[in-house]
Amino acid sequence: MDYKMFRTINQLAGRYSTIDMLMILISKKVRYVFMFVLIFMWFRNYSQKKVTIYAVTSSAFTLFINTLIKCFYFKPRPFIKRRVGILIPSKMDSSFLSKHTLLTFAVSTSIFLHERVIGSVMWGLALLTGFSKIWVGHHYPSDIIRSAFIGSVTSITIDKTARFFNSFIRL
Repeated sequence: MDYKMFRTINQLAGRYSTIDMLMILISKKVRYVFMFVLIFMWFRNYSQKKVTIYAVTSSAFTLFINTLIKCFYFKPRPFIKRRVGILIPSKMDSSFLSKHTLLTFAVSTSIFLHERVIGSVMWGLALLTGFSKIWVGHHYPSDIIRSAFIGSVTSITIDKTARFFNSFIRL
């Protein structure tokens, strides 16, 4: 099922040069949009400064989780096991989890919990990032879905924990 979904999306790669260029751009460069938004929020006001701290903290935790999982579990990338369309070169490391998807969902969920409008836009960009990773041939859909889930849950957990400690300290 996972491969069938991957194949349905990936077989479109190489047919539409404009969409291919867009997917490559998203896959490679959208992380800079996330960094720009976090920097912008940091300098905007105090409440958004907290959001930035939560987003960076959840990103660090998701990277830690990713490192732990990659120490114990290896899943070959789609282009290693099968002949698939690959638009840009990739590392030969594990396909599970997608680091780009993890980080974009960690940041966008942290922002969404405090700033709904900006967070919704960032979530859309995070979804496009995950989709682009399938399109360019780097990850299976299950890798993207699990990465989105882990990135989002980590952000929610960081946010709830921070709110708990903030209310505890104020008592």
